[in-house]
Amino acid sequence: MSEQDDKLMSRALELARGGKPSPNPHVGAVVVKDGAIVGEGFHERAGLEHAEVLALRAAKSKAKGGTLYVSLEPCNHVGRTPPCTDAIIKAGIARVVVGTDDPNPHVEGGGAAKLRAAGIEVLSGVRAEEAEGVIAPWKKFVTRDLPFVSIKLALSLDGRIATRTGASRWVTGPDARARVHALRASCDAVAVGIGTVLSDDPRLNVRDAQGPSPTRIVFDTKLRTPPKSRLVETASEIPTLVLTSADAPFANEEELTGFGVEIMRTPVSAEGRIDVVAAMTALAQRGIVSLMVEGGAELAGSFLATKMADELHAFLAPILLGPRGRPGAVDWAGPDVPAKAPRIANPAWEVCGDDAHVFGRLVYPEE
Repeated sequence: MSEQDDKLMSRALELARGGKPSPNPHVGAVVVKDGAIVGEGFHERAGLEHAEVLALRAAKSKAKGGTLYVSLEPCNHVGRTPPCTDAIIKAGIARVVVGTDDPNPHVEGGGAAKLRAAGIEVLSGVRAEEAEGVIAPWKKFVTRDLPFVSIKLALSLDGRIATRTGASRWVTGPDARARVHALRASCDAVAVGIGTVLSDDPRLNVRDAQGPSPTRIVFDTKLRTPPKSRLVETASEIPTLVLTSADAPFANEEELTGFGVEIMRTPVSAEGRIDVVAAMTALAQRGIVSLMVEGGAELAGSFLATKMADELHAFLAPILLGPRGRPGAVDWAGPDVPAKAPRIANPAWEVCGDDAHVFGRLVYPEE
């Protein structure tokens, strides 16, 4: 791998982060001829043309004899669009540099193998770790039939999420809230527990960032979601799904569905809460690849207890709310010793206005 390969793959990965192609993966592509970029593209939406095809189209005849940099191994199967390998071969590309191999077990035939068989040089694994990170939600979805789950927390330096009176607006500042909205826009769905709905009456839409509002999900075992809540009042505008138990009142269901809310009855755990694993399996079957859990403490704790959470975003405000403030952004039994605590692997720390944003992939040391 050359320095140029590394640099141009970095550009392909930057492009890959654009768009919202779920339930397809994020992919970026760059065509280079004689050391110059002659075409770029990224997969913007499911059903639209793939990154490689867009980059080749932009390059036109200059693609012949050039090099294609693509963050994910080109597909070699027919889906909503034809195989990208056919377009690459037809364009006369001489060399393909790939970030990471296609992990999808549901498709047959390797794209890299077909390209090599056509006489095209293929180099795989360039900036592989970063490329794997870009497709991490989709990889979990296609290999485990489960959504990729992020947990978002906003808390004070002393670990409180609200004051002694229950006031929580706003613990963090406007820059942190804007970043949370950007995270929302990048996900297929955002989830809260019924306690958050009753105490905060959230909208859970995207207001302080660019992008679409995700599907809104409420974990509500007894179906207590108020018909006059802002979630219900806007259910005809933004998809809203309430997960409840088989025993929840059917009269409540009828009233909520009248506002456009969808009700899904799912199994409950031994503690009498919505079974998180069963719920995630059901959501994956609906095509939800990425889910962000925004509250409350019990719901976040359920995802940690079942090891279903993959990523954590914690926003730390430089304030102290005191020992009588509402404690615990996460409510669960927790580990018996610190060494077994879930933790962020290689955490990133960034200043976000007056707050700190620490984030990264979660690992469970006891495994």
